Amino acid sequence: MQGAANIVHKDTRKLKKTPNLLDYEKTYKTFNWQEAESEIDYFKDKTLNAAYNIVDRHAKGKGKNKIALFFEGQNGEKEKHSFLNLQKLTNKFANVLAFFNVKKGDRVFIFLPTIPERYIAFLGILKVGAVAGTLFPAFQEVALLDRLLDSGAKIVITNSVLYPRIKKIWSKLPNLEKVIIVERGSVIYPKDKRIFYFNQEMKKASPDFKIAHMKKDDFAYMLYTSGTTGKPKGVIHAHHDILQAVWTTKFALDVQGDDIYWCTADSGWVTGVVYGILGIWGLGGTSVIFEGRFSPASWYKVIQDYKVTIWYTSPTAIRMLMGSDVAVKEFDLSSLRFLGSVGEPLNPEAVWWSLEYFGLPFHDNWWMTELGGICIANFASLDIKPGSMGKPMPGIKAAIIDGDGKELPIGKEGSLALKPETVSSLMKTIWKNKEKYNSYFSYNWYISGDRAYQDKDGYFWFVGRADDVINTMGERIGPFEVESVLVEYPEVVEAGVIGKPDELRGEIIKAFVVLKAGVEATEELKEKLKDYVKKHLAGHAYPREIEFIDKLPKTRSGKIMRRVLKAKELGLSTGDTSTLEDY
Repeated sequence: MQGAANIVHKDTRKLKKTPNLLDYEKTYKTFNWQEAESEIDYFKDKTLNAAYNIVDRHAKGKGKNKIALFFEGQNGEKEKHSFLNLQKLTNKFANVLAFFNVKKGDRVFIFLPTIPERYIAFLGILKVGAVAGTLFPAFQEVALLDRLLDSGAKIVITNSVLYPRIKKIWSKLPNLEKVIIVERGSVIYPKDKRIFYFNQEMKKASPDFKIAHMKKDDFAYMLYTSGTTGKPKGVIHAHHDILQAVWTTKFALDVQGDDIYWCTADSGWVTGVVYGILGIWGLGGTSVIFEGRFSPASWYKVIQDYKVTIWYTSPTAIRMLMGSDVAVKEFDLSSLRFLGSVGEPLNPEAVWWSLEYFGLPFHDNWWMTELGGICIANFASLDIKPGSMGKPMPGIKAAIIDGDGKELPIGKEGSLALKPETVSSLMKTIWKNKEKYNSYFSYNWYISGDRAYQDKDGYFWFVGRADDVINTMGERIGPFEVESVLVEYPEVVEAGVIGKPDELRGEIIKAFVVLKAGVEATEELKEKLKDYVKKHLAGHAYPREIEFIDKLPKTRSGKIMRRVLKAKELGLSTGDTSTLEDY
Protein backbone atom coordinates (compact mmCIF):
# COMPACT_ATOMS: atom_id res chain seq x y z
CA MET A 1 0.00 0.00 0.00
CA GLN A 2 1.52 3.32 -0.99
CA GLY A 3 0.54 6.91 -1.62
CA ALA A 4 1.16 8.21 -5.12
CA ALA A 5 -0.16 11.39 -6.69
CA ASN A 6 -3.56 11.88 -5.03
CA ILE A 7 -4.42 8.22 -4.67
CA VAL A 8 -3.70 5.64 -1.98
CA HIS A 9 -2.95 2.59 -4.09
CA LYS A 10 -3.60 -0.85 -2.65
CA ASP A 11 -2.28 -4.30 -3.36
CA THR A 12 -4.89 -6.66 -1.89
CA ARG A 13 -2.32 -9.45 -1.78
CA LYS A 14 -0.41 -7.49 0.87
CA LEU A 15 -3.37 -6.78 3.14
CA LYS A 16 -3.53 -8.62 6.47
CA LYS A 17 -6.72 -10.36 5.36
CA THR A 18 -8.43 -10.89 2.05
CA PRO A 19 -11.34 -8.41 2.02
CA ASN A 20 -14.91 -9.68 2.18
CA LEU A 21 -15.59 -7.57 -0.89
CA LEU A 22 -12.68 -8.46 -3.15
CA ASP A 23 -14.07 -7.72 -6.62
CA TYR A 24 -16.12 -4.54 -6.28
CA GLU A 25 -17.16 -4.16 -9.92
CA LYS A 26 -18.35 -7.74 -10.31
CA THR A 27 -20.18 -7.74 -6.97
CA TYR A 28 -21.84 -4.40 -7.66
CA LYS A 29 -23.19 -5.65 -11.00
CA THR A 30 -24.56 -8.92 -9.61
CA PHE A 31 -25.66 -8.01 -6.05
CA ASN A 32 -29.33 -7.80 -5.12
CA TRP A 33 -31.00 -7.50 -1.75
CA GLN A 34 -33.32 -10.47 -2.29
CA GLU A 35 -30.40 -12.89 -2.53
CA ALA A 36 -28.71 -11.14 0.39
CA GLU A 37 -31.61 -12.17 2.65
CA SER A 38 -29.75 -15.40 3.40
CA GLU A 39 -27.56 -13.40 5.78
CA ILE A 40 -30.43 -12.93 8.25
CA ASP A 41 -32.83 -15.34 9.96
CA TYR A 42 -36.62 -15.42 9.78
CA PHE A 43 -39.09 -17.30 11.95
CA LYS A 44 -41.18 -20.08 10.40
CA ASP A 45 -44.11 -17.69 9.89
CA LYS A 46 -41.84 -15.46 7.75
CA THR A 47 -41.63 -12.75 10.41
CA LEU A 48 -38.39 -11.62 12.04
CA ASN A 49 -36.97 -9.68 14.95
CA ALA A 50 -33.79 -7.64 14.70
CA ALA A 51 -32.82 -8.55 18.28
CA TYR A 52 -33.10 -12.26 17.49
CA ASN A 53 -30.69 -11.73 14.60
CA ILE A 54 -28.35 -9.69 16.77
CA VAL A 55 -28.16 -12.02 19.78
CA ASP A 56 -30.28 -15.17 19.95
CA ARG A 57 -29.32 -16.91 16.74
CA HIS A 58 -25.66 -16.72 17.80
CA ALA A 59 -26.46 -17.76 21.37
CA LYS A 60 -28.22 -20.87 20.06
CA GLY A 61 -25.37 -21.87 17.80
CA LYS A 62 -21.63 -22.43 17.81
CA GLY A 63 -21.02 -18.81 18.77
CA LYS A 64 -22.83 -18.96 22.11
CA ASN A 65 -19.64 -18.69 24.15
CA LYS A 66 -18.00 -16.14 21.89
CA ILE A 67 -17.45 -12.74 23.51
CA ALA A 68 -19.94 -10.27 22.08
CA LEU A 69 -18.98 -7.36 24.29
CA PHE A 70 -15.85 -6.17 26.02
CA PHE A 71 -16.64 -3.23 28.31
CA GLU A 72 -14.25 -0.85 30.03
CA GLY A 73 -15.77 1.74 32.37
CA GLN A 74 -14.64 5.27 33.09
CA ASN A 75 -12.89 4.09 36.26
CA GLY A 76 -11.13 1.21 34.55
CA GLU A 77 -13.62 -1.51 35.55
CA LYS A 78 -13.88 -4.30 32.99
CA GLU A 79 -16.58 -6.75 31.94
CA LYS A 80 -17.15 -9.17 29.14
CA HIS A 81 -20.37 -10.76 27.94
CA SER A 82 -20.80 -13.76 25.68
CA PHE A 83 -23.69 -14.00 23.23
CA LEU A 84 -25.31 -16.55 25.55
CA ASN A 85 -25.07 -14.19 28.51
CA LEU A 86 -26.33 -11.31 26.41
CA GLN A 87 -29.30 -13.43 25.36
CA LYS A 88 -30.25 -14.09 28.99
CA LEU A 89 -29.85 -10.47 30.05
CA THR A 90 -31.86 -9.08 27.14
CA ASN A 91 -34.56 -11.69 27.74
CA LYS A 92 -34.73 -10.61 31.36
CA PHE A 93 -35.16 -6.99 30.42
CA ALA A 94 -37.82 -7.87 27.87
CA ASN A 95 -39.68 -9.60 30.70
CA VAL A 96 -39.30 -6.49 32.87
CA LEU A 97 -40.91 -4.40 30.14
CA ALA A 98 -43.66 -6.96 29.58
CA PHE A 99 -44.43 -6.88 33.32
CA PHE A 100 -44.78 -3.09 33.00
CA ASN A 101 -47.33 -3.65 30.25
CA VAL A 102 -45.11 -2.43 27.42
CA LYS A 103 -46.66 -3.53 24.16
CA LYS A 104 -45.83 -3.59 20.48
CA GLY A 105 -45.34 -0.06 19.18
CA ASP A 106 -44.88 1.61 22.60
CA ARG A 107 -41.93 4.00 22.70
CA VAL A 108 -39.27 3.29 25.34
CA PHE A 109 -36.30 5.64 25.56
CA ILE A 110 -32.77 5.07 26.85
CA PHE A 111 -30.95 7.99 28.49
CA LEU A 112 -27.70 6.47 29.74
CA PRO A 113 -23.93 6.76 29.35
CA THR A 114 -21.99 4.15 27.39
CA ILE A 115 -22.49 1.17 29.71
CA PRO A 116 -23.69 -2.41 29.08
CA GLU A 117 -27.18 -1.68 30.43
CA ARG A 118 -27.69 0.68 27.52
CA TYR A 119 -27.27 -2.14 25.02
CA ILE A 120 -29.19 -4.67 27.11
CA ALA A 121 -32.10 -2.25 27.33
CA PHE A 122 -32.07 -1.51 23.60
CA LEU A 123 -32.24 -5.17 22.64
CA GLY A 124 -34.83 -5.96 25.31
CA ILE A 125 -37.05 -3.23 23.89
CA LEU A 126 -36.80 -4.75 20.41
CA LYS A 127 -37.55 -8.22 21.75
CA VAL A 128 -40.83 -7.12 23.28
CA GLY A 129 -41.83 -5.40 20.03
CA ALA A 130 -41.64 -1.84 21.35
CA VAL A 131 -39.82 1.04 19.66
CA ALA A 132 -36.39 1.88 21.12
CA GLY A 133 -35.38 5.51 21.33
CA THR A 134 -31.84 6.55 22.25
CA LEU A 135 -30.85 9.87 23.79
CA PHE A 136 -27.40 11.45 23.91
CA PRO A 137 -26.35 11.79 27.59
CA ALA A 138 -25.34 15.44 27.09
CA PHE A 139 -28.96 16.44 26.34
CA GLN A 140 -30.45 18.97 28.72
CA GLU A 141 -34.09 19.66 29.55
CA VAL A 142 -35.14 21.43 26.34
CA ALA A 143 -33.74 18.76 24.05
CA LEU A 144 -35.19 15.98 26.21
CA LEU A 145 -38.64 17.55 26.40
CA ASP A 146 -38.82 18.00 22.63
CA ARG A 147 -38.06 14.34 21.99
CA LEU A 148 -39.94 12.66 24.82
CA LEU A 149 -43.06 14.75 24.36
CA ASP A 150 -43.21 14.32 20.58
CA SER A 151 -42.62 10.55 20.78
CA GLY A 152 -45.08 9.99 23.61
CA ALA A 153 -42.44 7.93 25.41
CA LYS A 154 -43.98 5.47 27.92
CA ILE A 155 -40.83 4.54 29.84
CA VAL A 156 -37.36 6.08 30.19
CA ILE A 157 -34.30 4.11 31.35
CA THR A 158 -31.70 6.38 32.95
CA ASN A 159 -29.37 6.64 35.98
CA SER A 160 -29.14 8.75 39.12
CA VAL A 161 -26.83 11.32 37.53
CA LEU A 162 -29.12 11.98 34.55
CA TYR A 163 -32.48 11.46 36.24
CA PRO A 164 -32.78 15.03 37.64
CA ARG A 165 -33.13 16.34 34.08
CA ILE A 166 -36.08 13.99 33.53
CA LYS A 167 -37.57 14.96 36.88
CA LYS A 168 -37.65 18.65 35.90
CA ILE A 169 -39.76 17.97 32.80
CA TRP A 170 -41.80 14.93 33.89
CA SER A 171 -44.89 17.04 34.66
CA LYS A 172 -44.94 18.11 31.00
CA LEU A 173 -44.83 14.49 29.72
CA PRO A 174 -48.35 13.05 30.01
CA ASN A 175 -47.39 9.72 28.43
CA LEU A 176 -44.35 9.01 30.61
CA GLU A 177 -45.55 6.36 33.08
CA LYS A 178 -42.34 5.04 34.63
CA VAL A 179 -38.63 5.68 34.93
CA ILE A 180 -36.18 2.80 35.41
CA ILE A 181 -32.94 3.80 37.12
CA VAL A 182 -29.77 1.81 36.52
CA GLU A 183 -27.88 1.37 39.78
CA ARG A 184 -24.36 1.22 38.34
CA GLY A 185 -22.28 3.79 40.21
CA SER A 186 -23.73 6.07 42.88
CA VAL A 187 -27.47 5.72 43.33
CA ILE A 188 -30.06 8.14 44.69
CA TYR A 189 -33.39 6.55 45.57
CA PRO A 190 -36.14 9.13 44.97
CA LYS A 191 -39.40 8.48 46.81
CA ASP A 192 -41.70 8.08 43.84
CA LYS A 193 -43.90 5.07 43.12
CA ARG A 194 -43.34 5.60 39.40
CA ILE A 195 -39.60 4.93 39.72
CA PHE A 196 -38.14 1.43 39.52
CA TYR A 197 -34.60 0.06 39.63
CA PHE A 198 -32.90 -1.92 36.91
CA ASN A 199 -31.06 -4.52 38.97
CA GLN A 200 -33.97 -5.06 41.35
CA GLU A 201 -36.35 -5.74 38.48
CA MET A 202 -33.83 -7.90 36.60
CA LYS A 203 -33.42 -10.17 39.64
CA LYS A 204 -37.13 -10.95 39.54
CA ALA A 205 -37.22 -11.57 35.76
CA SER A 206 -36.93 -14.89 33.93
CA PRO A 207 -34.03 -15.45 31.48
CA ASP A 208 -36.53 -17.02 29.06
CA PHE A 209 -38.67 -14.89 26.79
CA LYS A 210 -40.79 -15.50 23.73
CA ILE A 211 -39.54 -12.89 21.28
CA ALA A 212 -42.14 -10.81 19.45
CA HIS A 213 -42.56 -11.81 15.81
CA MET A 214 -42.43 -8.67 13.70
CA LYS A 215 -43.18 -7.87 10.10
CA LYS A 216 -40.38 -6.45 7.97
CA ASP A 217 -41.69 -2.91 8.19
CA ASP A 218 -42.68 -2.96 11.87
CA PHE A 219 -40.97 -0.15 13.77
CA ALA A 220 -37.81 -1.06 15.69
CA TYR A 221 -36.08 2.16 16.72
CA MET A 222 -36.32 5.92 16.34
CA LEU A 223 -33.81 8.73 16.41
CA TYR A 224 -34.40 12.45 16.40
CA THR A 225 -32.43 14.43 13.87
CA SER A 226 -32.31 18.18 13.53
CA GLY A 227 -33.46 20.20 10.56
CA THR A 228 -33.05 23.86 9.65
CA THR A 229 -36.57 24.77 10.78
CA GLY A 230 -38.97 23.47 13.38
CA LYS A 231 -38.40 20.98 16.14
CA PRO A 232 -36.22 17.84 15.81
CA LYS A 233 -37.90 15.15 13.71
CA GLY A 234 -38.30 11.52 14.72
CA VAL A 235 -36.84 9.20 12.09
CA ILE A 236 -38.34 5.71 12.30
CA HIS A 237 -36.50 2.54 11.29
CA ALA A 238 -37.76 -1.02 10.98
CA HIS A 239 -36.67 -4.51 12.04
CA HIS A 240 -35.69 -5.37 8.46
CA ASP A 241 -32.96 -2.71 8.66
CA ILE A 242 -30.82 -5.48 10.13
CA LEU A 243 -30.22 -6.69 6.56
CA GLN A 244 -28.37 -3.60 5.38
CA ALA A 245 -26.64 -3.20 8.75
CA VAL A 246 -25.14 -6.67 8.43
CA TRP A 247 -24.12 -6.37 4.79
CA THR A 248 -22.54 -2.95 5.15
CA THR A 249 -20.63 -4.05 8.24
CA LYS A 250 -19.38 -6.99 6.17
CA PHE A 251 -18.58 -5.10 2.97
CA ALA A 252 -17.90 -1.48 3.95
CA LEU A 253 -16.19 -2.14 7.31
CA ASP A 254 -14.80 -5.57 6.32
CA VAL A 255 -15.60 -7.24 9.66
CA GLN A 256 -14.63 -10.93 9.68
CA GLY A 257 -14.97 -13.80 12.15
CA ASP A 258 -12.13 -13.16 14.60
CA ASP A 259 -12.01 -9.37 14.42
CA ILE A 260 -12.11 -7.18 17.51
CA TYR A 261 -14.16 -4.16 16.52
CA TRP A 262 -14.47 -0.72 18.08
CA CYS A 263 -17.05 1.82 16.97
CA THR A 264 -16.46 4.96 19.03
CA ALA A 265 -19.87 6.53 18.29
CA ASP A 266 -22.32 7.11 21.11
CA SER A 267 -25.54 5.13 20.67
CA GLY A 268 -27.49 8.34 21.12
CA TRP A 269 -26.65 8.84 17.42
CA VAL A 270 -27.45 6.63 14.46
CA THR A 271 -23.87 5.39 13.95
CA GLY A 272 -23.79 4.07 17.50
CA VAL A 273 -27.03 2.17 16.93
CA VAL A 274 -26.40 0.75 13.45
CA TYR A 275 -22.69 0.06 13.79
CA GLY A 276 -22.38 -0.22 17.56
CA ILE A 277 -25.25 -2.71 17.89
CA LEU A 278 -27.04 -3.94 14.77
CA GLY A 279 -24.24 -4.59 12.30
CA ILE A 280 -21.43 -5.95 14.44
CA TRP A 281 -23.59 -8.31 16.52
CA GLY A 282 -25.76 -9.17 13.52
CA LEU A 283 -22.56 -10.64 12.06
CA GLY A 284 -21.75 -12.39 15.34
CA GLY A 285 -18.71 -10.18 15.88
CA THR A 286 -16.91 -8.98 19.01
CA SER A 287 -17.27 -5.33 20.00
CA VAL A 288 -15.37 -3.10 22.43
CA ILE A 289 -17.34 -0.50 24.40
CA PHE A 290 -15.40 2.22 26.20
CA GLU A 291 -17.08 4.58 28.68
CA GLY A 292 -14.06 6.73 29.44
CA ARG A 293 -13.54 10.24 28.17
CA PHE A 294 -11.67 10.87 24.96
CA SER A 295 -7.95 11.36 25.11
CA PRO A 296 -5.35 10.17 22.60
CA ALA A 297 -3.56 8.09 25.24
CA SER A 298 -6.73 6.42 26.52
CA TRP A 299 -7.95 5.61 23.02
CA TYR A 300 -4.63 4.20 21.91
CA LYS A 301 -4.52 2.14 25.09
CA VAL A 302 -7.96 0.64 24.30
CA ILE A 303 -6.70 -0.41 20.87
CA GLN A 304 -3.53 -1.83 22.40
CA ASP A 305 -5.15 -3.65 25.33
CA TYR A 306 -8.03 -5.23 23.41
CA LYS A 307 -6.00 -5.78 20.23
CA VAL A 308 -8.59 -3.93 18.19
CA THR A 309 -8.44 -4.87 14.52
CA ILE A 310 -11.20 -2.65 13.07
CA TRP A 311 -11.67 0.90 14.27
CA TYR A 312 -14.62 3.06 13.18
CA THR A 313 -14.50 6.67 14.36
CA SER A 314 -15.17 10.29 13.40
CA PRO A 315 -13.16 12.92 11.50
CA THR A 316 -13.23 15.17 14.56
CA ALA A 317 -11.59 12.49 16.68
CA ILE A 318 -9.02 11.86 13.97
CA ARG A 319 -8.17 15.57 13.76
CA MET A 320 -7.79 15.71 17.55
CA LEU A 321 -5.41 12.77 17.39
CA MET A 322 -3.48 14.50 14.61
CA GLY A 323 -3.11 17.61 16.75
CA SER A 324 -1.99 15.75 19.86
CA ASP A 325 1.57 15.50 21.13
CA VAL A 326 0.92 11.93 22.29
CA ALA A 327 3.19 9.75 20.19
CA VAL A 328 1.51 6.89 18.35
CA LYS A 329 4.75 4.91 18.56
CA GLU A 330 4.44 4.73 22.37
CA PHE A 331 1.65 2.16 21.90
CA ASP A 332 1.46 -1.20 20.18
CA LEU A 333 -1.25 -0.67 17.58
CA SER A 334 -0.07 -3.46 15.31
CA SER A 335 -3.39 -5.30 15.68
CA LEU A 336 -5.18 -2.72 13.52
CA ARG A 337 -5.99 -3.77 9.97
CA PHE A 338 -8.89 -1.52 8.86
CA LEU A 339 -9.77 2.07 9.77
CA GLY A 340 -13.14 3.67 9.01
CA SER A 341 -14.47 7.19 9.36
CA VAL A 342 -17.98 8.69 9.36
CA GLY A 343 -19.91 11.75 10.50
CA GLU A 344 -18.76 14.42 8.07
CA PRO A 345 -16.37 14.54 5.09
CA LEU A 346 -12.88 13.40 6.03
CA ASN A 347 -10.20 15.82 4.92
CA PRO A 348 -7.43 14.32 2.74
CA GLU A 349 -4.70 15.24 5.23
CA ALA A 350 -6.23 12.82 7.75
CA VAL A 351 -5.91 9.93 5.31
CA TRP A 352 -2.25 10.66 4.60
CA TRP A 353 -1.58 11.16 8.31
CA SER A 354 -3.08 7.79 9.24
CA LEU A 355 -1.12 6.12 6.47
CA GLU A 356 2.08 7.59 7.89
CA TYR A 357 1.41 6.92 11.59
CA PHE A 358 -0.65 3.71 11.53
CA GLY A 359 0.55 2.29 8.25
CA LEU A 360 -3.14 2.22 7.26
CA PRO A 361 -5.45 4.78 5.63
CA PHE A 362 -8.79 5.84 7.05
CA HIS A 363 -11.69 4.81 4.80
CA ASP A 364 -14.38 7.48 4.70
CA ASN A 365 -18.02 6.60 4.05
CA TRP A 366 -21.29 8.43 3.59
CA TRP A 367 -24.85 7.96 4.83
CA MET A 368 -27.29 9.69 7.17
CA THR A 369 -29.84 8.97 9.88
CA GLU A 370 -32.69 8.71 7.38
CA LEU A 371 -30.86 6.07 5.32
CA GLY A 372 -30.14 3.72 8.21
CA GLY A 373 -26.87 2.34 6.86
CA ILE A 374 -23.75 3.07 4.81
CA CYS A 375 -24.61 3.86 1.20
CA ILE A 376 -21.31 5.11 -0.28
CA ALA A 377 -17.93 3.95 0.99
CA ASN A 378 -14.23 3.51 0.46
CA PHE A 379 -13.83 -0.27 0.50
CA ALA A 380 -10.93 -2.36 1.75
CA SER A 381 -10.10 -3.69 -1.72
CA LEU A 382 -10.28 -0.38 -3.61
CA ASP A 383 -7.79 2.45 -4.00
CA ILE A 384 -8.64 5.54 -1.98
CA LYS A 385 -8.89 9.02 -3.39
CA PRO A 386 -8.42 11.05 -0.19
CA GLY A 387 -11.30 13.47 0.27
CA SER A 388 -13.73 11.27 -1.65
CA MET A 389 -16.79 9.50 -0.21
CA GLY A 390 -15.92 6.44 -2.30
CA LYS A 391 -18.29 4.32 -4.38
CA PRO A 392 -21.88 3.13 -3.82
CA MET A 393 -22.48 0.08 -1.68
CA PRO A 394 -23.46 -2.98 -3.76
CA GLY A 395 -27.22 -2.91 -4.00
CA ILE A 396 -27.38 0.92 -3.85
CA LYS A 397 -28.13 3.11 -6.87
CA ALA A 398 -26.66 6.59 -6.33
CA ALA A 399 -26.48 9.47 -8.79
CA ILE A 400 -26.00 13.21 -9.15
CA ILE A 401 -29.20 14.83 -10.39
CA ASP A 402 -30.46 18.25 -11.36
CA GLY A 403 -33.59 20.00 -10.17
CA ASP A 404 -35.74 18.00 -12.59
CA GLY A 405 -34.55 14.61 -11.37
CA LYS A 406 -32.32 14.01 -14.40
CA GLU A 407 -28.92 12.41 -13.94
CA LEU A 408 -26.04 14.79 -14.54
CA PRO A 409 -22.84 13.92 -16.45
CA ILE A 410 -19.54 13.01 -14.86
CA GLY A 411 -17.88 15.92 -13.09
CA LYS A 412 -21.03 18.02 -12.90
CA GLU A 413 -22.09 19.20 -9.45
CA GLY A 414 -25.68 18.58 -8.42
CA SER A 415 -27.86 16.96 -5.80
CA LEU A 416 -26.73 13.60 -4.42
CA ALA A 417 -29.70 11.26 -4.71
CA LEU A 418 -30.48 7.57 -4.26
CA LYS A 419 -33.11 5.28 -5.72
CA PRO A 420 -35.22 4.59 -2.62
CA GLU A 421 -36.11 1.02 -3.60
CA THR A 422 -32.38 0.13 -3.53
CA VAL A 423 -31.86 1.28 0.08
CA SER A 424 -32.96 -1.64 2.21
CA SER A 425 -32.70 0.31 5.47
CA LEU A 426 -34.41 3.51 4.34
CA MET A 427 -36.51 5.12 7.09
CA LYS A 428 -40.18 4.10 7.19
CA THR A 429 -41.58 7.48 8.17
CA ILE A 430 -41.05 10.66 10.14
CA TRP A 431 -42.95 10.31 13.41
CA LYS A 432 -46.32 12.09 13.16
CA ASN A 433 -45.10 14.07 10.14
CA LYS A 434 -45.96 12.42 6.84
CA GLU A 435 -45.56 15.71 5.00
CA LYS A 436 -41.94 15.99 6.11
CA TYR A 437 -41.31 12.37 5.12
CA ASN A 438 -42.73 12.96 1.65
CA SER A 439 -40.49 16.00 1.21
CA TYR A 440 -37.43 13.75 0.98
CA PHE A 441 -38.64 12.21 -2.28
CA SER A 442 -38.90 13.71 -5.74
CA TYR A 443 -38.93 12.23 -9.26
CA ASN A 444 -38.59 8.75 -7.70
CA TRP A 445 -35.34 9.74 -5.98
CA TYR A 446 -34.44 10.10 -2.32
CA ILE A 447 -32.95 13.61 -2.17
CA SER A 448 -30.12 13.66 0.37
CA GLY A 449 -29.77 17.42 0.67
CA ASP A 450 -26.04 17.14 -0.08
CA ARG A 451 -24.34 18.66 -3.09
CA ALA A 452 -21.75 16.44 -4.76
CA TYR A 453 -20.28 15.24 -8.06
CA GLN A 454 -19.03 11.93 -9.44
CA ASP A 455 -15.68 11.52 -11.17
CA LYS A 456 -14.77 9.39 -14.19
CA ASP A 457 -13.75 6.45 -11.98
CA GLY A 458 -17.10 6.33 -10.17
CA TYR A 459 -15.98 8.01 -6.95
CA PHE A 460 -18.36 10.52 -5.32
CA TRP A 461 -17.14 13.84 -3.91
CA PHE A 462 -18.99 15.92 -1.30
CA VAL A 463 -19.37 19.63 -2.02
CA GLY A 464 -21.61 20.89 0.77
CA ARG A 465 -25.01 20.80 2.44
CA ALA A 466 -27.93 22.25 0.57
CA ASP A 467 -29.47 23.30 3.87
CA ASP A 468 -28.18 24.90 7.04
CA VAL A 469 -27.73 21.95 9.37
CA ILE A 470 -24.53 22.36 11.34
CA ASN A 471 -22.14 19.41 11.56
CA THR A 472 -19.84 19.93 14.52
CA MET A 473 -17.58 17.18 15.83
CA GLY A 474 -19.56 14.63 13.81
CA GLU A 475 -22.91 15.61 15.35
CA ARG A 476 -25.77 17.24 13.44
CA ILE A 477 -27.26 20.27 15.14
CA GLY A 478 -30.26 22.22 13.94
CA PRO A 479 -29.79 25.99 14.16
CA PHE A 480 -33.41 26.41 15.19
CA GLU A 481 -32.82 24.46 18.43
CA VAL A 482 -29.91 26.69 19.42
CA GLU A 483 -31.75 29.86 18.40
CA SER A 484 -34.78 28.83 20.44
CA VAL A 485 -32.72 28.46 23.61
CA LEU A 486 -30.88 31.74 23.06
CA VAL A 487 -34.14 33.62 22.62
CA GLU A 488 -35.32 32.24 25.98
CA TYR A 489 -32.58 34.27 27.66
CA PRO A 490 -34.24 37.37 29.20
CA GLU A 491 -31.96 39.92 27.51
CA VAL A 492 -32.12 38.44 23.98
CA VAL A 493 -34.62 39.48 21.33
CA GLU A 494 -33.57 37.36 18.36
CA ALA A 495 -30.80 35.01 17.32
CA GLY A 496 -29.53 33.55 14.08
CA VAL A 497 -27.17 30.57 14.12
CA ILE A 498 -24.81 29.25 11.44
CA GLY A 499 -22.05 26.70 11.07
CA LYS A 500 -18.61 28.22 10.55
CA PRO A 501 -15.79 26.09 9.09
CA ASP A 502 -13.28 24.95 11.68
CA GLU A 503 -10.13 22.91 11.06
CA LEU A 504 -10.54 20.72 14.14
CA ARG A 505 -14.30 20.33 14.55
CA GLY A 506 -15.47 20.49 10.95
CA GLU A 507 -17.77 23.35 11.89
CA ILE A 508 -18.37 25.43 14.99
CA ILE A 509 -21.62 27.12 15.93
CA LYS A 510 -21.66 30.88 15.59
CA ALA A 511 -24.61 32.88 16.87
CA PHE A 512 -25.67 36.35 15.79
CA VAL A 513 -27.66 37.84 18.66
CA VAL A 514 -29.97 40.86 18.83
CA LEU A 515 -30.22 42.26 22.36
CA LYS A 516 -33.04 44.14 23.99
CA ALA A 517 -32.77 47.91 23.97
CA GLY A 518 -30.49 49.23 26.67
CA VAL A 519 -28.68 45.93 27.26
CA GLU A 520 -24.92 46.32 27.10
CA ALA A 521 -23.13 44.01 24.66
CA THR A 522 -20.25 42.68 26.78
CA GLU A 523 -17.86 39.76 26.66
CA GLU A 524 -19.28 38.67 29.99
CA LEU A 525 -22.75 38.42 28.44
CA LYS A 526 -21.37 36.26 25.64
CA GLU A 527 -20.03 33.77 28.18
CA LYS A 528 -23.35 33.76 30.03
CA LEU A 529 -25.18 32.96 26.80
CA LYS A 530 -22.78 30.11 26.00
CA ASP A 531 -23.30 28.62 29.46
CA TYR A 532 -27.06 29.03 29.13
CA VAL A 533 -27.15 26.98 25.92
CA LYS A 534 -24.89 24.33 27.42
CA LYS A 535 -27.22 23.99 30.39
CA HIS A 536 -30.52 24.01 28.53
CA LEU A 537 -29.75 22.19 25.27
CA ALA A 538 -26.54 20.16 25.23
CA GLY A 539 -22.89 20.54 26.10
CA HIS A 540 -21.80 20.13 22.48
CA ALA A 541 -24.46 22.41 20.96
CA TYR A 542 -23.41 25.81 22.26
CA PRO A 543 -22.11 28.70 20.11
CA ARG A 544 -18.35 28.98 20.38
CA GLU A 545 -18.59 32.40 18.81
CA ILE A 546 -21.23 35.07 19.46
CA GLU A 547 -21.61 38.36 17.64
CA PHE A 548 -24.06 41.03 18.73
CA ILE A 549 -25.86 42.70 15.83
CA ASP A 550 -28.69 45.24 15.43
CA LYS A 551 -30.98 43.12 13.24
CA LEU A 552 -31.10 39.75 11.49
CA PRO A 553 -31.54 39.27 7.74
CA LYS A 554 -35.06 37.92 7.24
CA THR A 555 -37.53 37.36 4.47
CA ARG A 556 -40.66 39.45 4.40
CA SER A 557 -42.50 36.46 5.86
CA GLY A 558 -40.13 36.48 8.84
CA LYS A 559 -37.81 33.57 8.03
CA ILE A 560 -34.22 34.13 9.13
CA MET A 561 -31.89 33.95 6.13
CA ARG A 562 -28.97 32.04 7.60
CA ARG A 563 -27.24 31.76 4.25
CA VAL A 564 -26.88 35.56 4.24
CA LEU A 565 -25.31 35.50 7.69
CA LYS A 566 -22.95 32.73 6.59
CA ALA A 567 -22.03 34.45 3.34
CA LYS A 568 -21.15 37.69 5.11
CA GLU A 569 -19.18 35.82 7.77
CA LEU A 570 -17.13 34.01 5.14
CA GLY A 571 -16.87 36.89 2.70
CA LEU A 572 -18.96 35.15 0.03
CA SER A 573 -21.69 36.34 -2.29
CA THR A 574 -25.10 36.55 -0.61
CA GLY A 575 -26.86 35.45 -3.80
CA ASP A 576 -30.48 36.37 -4.47
CA THR A 577 -31.78 38.74 -1.79
CA SER A 578 -35.03 39.72 -3.49
CA THR A 579 -37.13 38.15 -0.74
CA LEU A 580 -35.26 39.87 2.08
CA GLU A 581 -36.46 42.71 4.23
CA ASP A 582 -34.26 45.77 3.95
CA TYR A 583 -30.96 44.76 5.50
